[in-house]
Amino acid sequence: MTEFVSDIKNIPYTDVDVFNVLSDLNNLELAKDRIPQDKIKDFSFDTDSCTVNVDPVGKIRFVVLEREPNKTIKFQAEQLPFGVTMWIQLKDSEVNETKMKLTLKADLSPFLKPMIGKPLQEGLDKVADVLASLPYSEILNKK
Repeated sequence: MTEFVSDIKNIPYTDVDVFNVLSDLNNLELAKDRIPQDKIKDFSFDTDSCTVNVDPVGKIRFVVLEREPNKTIKFQAEQLPFGVTMWIQLKDSEVNETKMKLTLKADLSPFLKPMIGKPLQEGLDKVADVLASLPYSEILNKK
C-alpha cells in the first residue's frame, strides 16, 4: 500500500461543526464552485457517497464506510482497478479551531505508482484545501 497524506489544515470551527458538515456529503453542494474544473469534472453526491471524474484517472466513486463522531470519516473508492481508502481525520485543537488531515492509501502496482502517484497527491492536497475553505457557518445555518 502506498500512503499519501495532506498537510494539516486549520479550520476555524469546532470539531463538532466540521464533522457535522463533512459527514453528510450533500453539504458539498456549496463547494462545487471551488473545485478546479480542469482537474475534477462531473461532481455528484448524496449523503453517503460522491462521484468525480478525475483526469487522468477517470470516474471514481467514494463511499462512506465509517463515521466516528467528531474524529474520523472513512471512505472507500469504487470503480478503480486498484484498492483505495481515504480518511478525513479531525482533532479539536483550540476553542473554535479544528485540525484536519486527509490520508489516502492506494494499492498501487510498481508500474502504476510512478504514473498516478503525483496526480493522487495533488488531488488529495486540492481536496484538503477545498474542505478547509468551505463556508462552514453558511452550511450550518442552512441545516
